[in-house]
Parts: sequence; C-alpha cells; structure tokens
Amino acid sequence: MSHLSDAAEAMAAVARTITDDQLDNKTPCTEYDVRALVNHLLFWGPSLAGAGRKESVPQPAAAESDVDLAADGWRGSLLALLHDITSSWAPSSAWEGETSMGTPHTLPAPVMGDMIVGELAVHGWDLAVATGQRLELPADLLAHLLDTVFAGVEQGREMGMYGPEVAMSADAPTLDRILGLTGRDPAWT
Repeated sequence: MSHLSDAAEAMAAVARTITDDQLDNKTPCTEYDVRALVNHLLFWGPSLAGAGRKESVPQPAAAESDVDLAADGWRGSLLALLHDITSSWAPSSAWEGETSMGTPHTLPAPVMGDMIVGELAVHGWDLAVATGQRLELPADLLAHLLDTVFAGVEQGREMGMYGPEVAMSADAPTLDRILGLTGRDPAWT
C-alpha cells in the first residue's frame, strides 16, 4: 500500500504546480498532451479507486476526451481523485482476493494494485517532464515497480498500454529502465 500512496503523492506534487498554460504541452505518452492525460486520469481514476473497494464503478456517459478541465477545477478534481484511490487501497483487504475495474474481467487484487502503482508513477513522470518538473519517487518504490513492470510488460504491450521497449543499459538508473520497458525514452524533451 505504501508504494501506491507514494506514487499518488508524487503525481499530486507534480499536479499542484502545473499551470493552465501548460495543459497543451505534449507528453512522452504520444497519444496525450497534458490536458488529454489529465482527462484520461480523471476518466479512469474512479474505476481504479473502485477496484480497491471491490466496487463496480460505471464509466461516465461522456467520452474520456469530454472531461471538463475548466478554470482550475481539474487540479482539485485530480488531487481529490488521487486521495480517493489511495484511501480505497489503504485497507489490507483491498489487496486480497480478486478485483476489477468495473468489467467482468478480474485480476488478483495485488496485480491490479501494482498496475495502479505503475500507472500513477509512469503517468506522473509523463506529466512532470511535459511541464518541466522532476518526479520524485522513493528507491524502494522504484525497485518494486521495476519488478512488477518487468513481470507484466508483455501483457501490457498486448493490451496496448506500453509501446515498444526503449533499450537501456543494465546500469541505467532504475526509473530509466522502468520507462524504457514501458516504451518511453527517459531523455524525452
């Protein structure tokens, strides 16, 4: 659980300093600019929180691209959502049994929780570099994330979550190796 809260807090620290004029900045996640990536997080976040509570959260009727980012409300919504995700995964029971993101397809709760840790950390990095910031993640979180991303990288590619691997040397920083596995270039600017 601490890995999830650490990843959420790191993303929150980045979100707190994104300015509205940076919402159109490109991100390393090629399908999204900052605005679209925040939309993506706001759209799917309730399902991530629901998975921790083992509740099915219906998807909004609006499309992912229709989430309203008007007048700074997006920041408060994103921070509240990160808090909700962290709170929903806080009880040890959240990490037991099976859970889903509101679909009939279930996964072991620890696998789903680790996927969420990866989602928050990697998209947190996307937002950070797109807005000229640095994402701060603890070493123990990075070590855990390297293991879990490596274990699920092929499945992630099959699901379209990750692009082709960007080769990294074995002695590259841990975050760089994680990013390379997910198809991101750590030197992206």
